[in-house]
Amino acid sequence: MKLPRSPRRLARVIASLLASLTALGLLAAPARATDNVVRTHTGAVAGVSGPDGTSYLGIPYAAPPTGALRWKPPAPAAPWKDVRDGSKPGDPCTQSGSKTPWGDLAGPGTPSEDCLYLNVHVPSRHPSRPRPVMVWIHGGGYTIGSGTFYDGGALADRGDVVVVTLNYRLGAFGFLAHPALSAESGHSGNYGLLDQQAALRWVRRNIGAFGGDAGNVTVFGESAGGGSVCQNLISPLARGLFHRAVAQSGCAFPTPDRRTAETAGERFATALGCADPACLRARPAAEVQAVPGRWTPVEDGHVLRAQVTEAFRTGDHPRIPIMQGSTRDEARLTVATTYDLAGRRLTAEEYPAAVRRAFPARADEILPRYPLSDYGTPAEALAAVLTDAQFACPSHASTALLARHTRAYAYEFNDPHAMDHLGLPLSFPLGAPHGSEIRYVFGGVTDTPEQRRLSDRMLSYWTTFARTGTPNGPATPAWYPFPRVQNLSPTDTGPMTTFARDHKCDLWTT
Repeated sequence: MKLPRSPRRLARVIASLLASLTALGLLAAPARATDNVVRTHTGAVAGVSGPDGTSYLGIPYAAPPTGALRWKPPAPAAPWKDVRDGSKPGDPCTQSGSKTPWGDLAGPGTPSEDCLYLNVHVPSRHPSRPRPVMVWIHGGGYTIGSGTFYDGGALADRGDVVVVTLNYRLGAFGFLAHPALSAESGHSGNYGLLDQQAALRWVRRNIGAFGGDAGNVTVFGESAGGGSVCQNLISPLARGLFHRAVAQSGCAFPTPDRRTAETAGERFATALGCADPACLRARPAAEVQAVPGRWTPVEDGHVLRAQVTEAFRTGDHPRIPIMQGSTRDEARLTVATTYDLAGRRLTAEEYPAAVRRAFPARADEILPRYPLSDYGTPAEALAAVLTDAQFACPSHASTALLARHTRAYAYEFNDPHAMDHLGLPLSFPLGAPHGSEIRYVFGGVTDTPEQRRLSDRMLSYWTTFARTGTPNGPATPAWYPFPRVQNLSPTDTGPMTTFARDHKCDLWTT
C-alpha cells in the first residue's frame, strides 16, 4: 500500500483503516466522551452519561431463549445495523413477583423469556490503561432477581473499574433437567449457568471497547450469585473466563445429581401434561411458571462434574485469588419474614419446636449450645442457629478448603445497624442480615459517617482485589489471608481469629 505524503491525507487513511479493523472485530473501538457510542462485535451501542460515568444498558449477549431455543444452551445474539439505544435496560427474566425489604428484585421492566441482556458501567474519568472488570451475578435463590436491580455506576466510578451486571434464566426456564432434554444435547438443567458463561464470553470479546481489561475479570455475586460464582469456578466450561472471584453469603451449595434432577423434571413435565420437549416448549410461559418446583444448578457431568465442596477439596479448580464471607446475622431476615412480618412472634415456648422442625435428627444436640439465656429474644436465638448452620460455618469450611490450593481471603460483615434505614416493624434487632452488605460494596450508603466510612472501605477492598488479587491498599486497614477473618464493622475493621468459635463451627463442620 502506497502511503500519501500529505499529513492530513495520511491521517484520513489511518482513520479509515482503524475504522475498517473495528468493523471487522479485529480492533476494539474505545468509548468516546463526545457521543458515548461503542461498537461491539454485534453492533454499536450509545450509552447515557450521568454523575457516575456512562452506562450502556440492555445489550443483548445472546439470542432470546424463546420458542425452539427454550431449554437450549444460549445461542449467539443477532447483529444490528443502527446504533442501539443503551439508555434502557432489557427486561428481567421470567419470574414471580418478589416482596423484599429492598423492593421487587426483578427491577425495572416486565419479566420475559426474552431477557438475556447485560449492562456496562464505565467511569467518567479517561483511563490511562485498561481497567479491571467486575462482573456481578445477582442472587435470588435462582428464581428471582435481575442485573439491572443493581446500579453499578457508583462502584465503577469510585473504584475506577468497569462493572457489568447481567440477567440469566431463572426457575424452570434456567434449571429444568429432563431426560428428553438431555438426549438433545447430552445434558440439561444448567441453562442459567450457561447464560452466565455466555455473558463472560461476551465480556472477553467486547469489554476492551469499553476500556476494560479482558485479561483481568473478577466475578462477584451474593447468595445464589455467590453460589453461581463458585459453580463457575469449578466448571470446566468457564476456565479462563475470569481471573478472580468473590462469593458473598453463598458458595458451596449442594446440587442434585443428574438422575435426581431429571426425575424431578419428569414430574414437572407431567404436571404440565407433557412428555417431550416439543410439548414443553409449546406451553405458555405463564403455565410453566405456575408449576411449583425446587430450582438449582445440577451436577450434570458436563457443566458441573462434581459438588463444589468436593472440587475444592481435591483442588479441581483454577488457582485464582478468592474472597468469601458472610454477614454476622444472616438468618435474622428469614426469621423476621417467617414470624414478625407475618404477624406473629416466636415465643420462648415455641423456640425448641422451631429448632426441631429445622433439624429433627440433631435438635437435642443443638439446643443446649444455643440457650435462650444467651440471646435477647427467641427470634435471635433461632436466627443464630440458622446463620451458623447455613452460612457462617459452610463459608468458613469451604474457604479453608480453597486456602489449601490458592490465596483466599475471608470476611464477616458486621454492621448491627445495616438495615435500620428501612424501619421494619420488628420485635428484635435485625442486625446485619442476608444481603445487607451489598449496598456497602456498591457505594449506596448515605447513613451515618461511620457507615459511609465502612462502605468506602468495602468498595476499596473489593475493587483493589479486582485490580491486584489482594484487597489491601494504602488507605485501608490490613486484611490478612485466611485463616484470619476480616471483621467489616463501622467501629472495628480488622482481623479476627475467633470466627469459628463464635459461630460454633465445631457443631456444624464435619
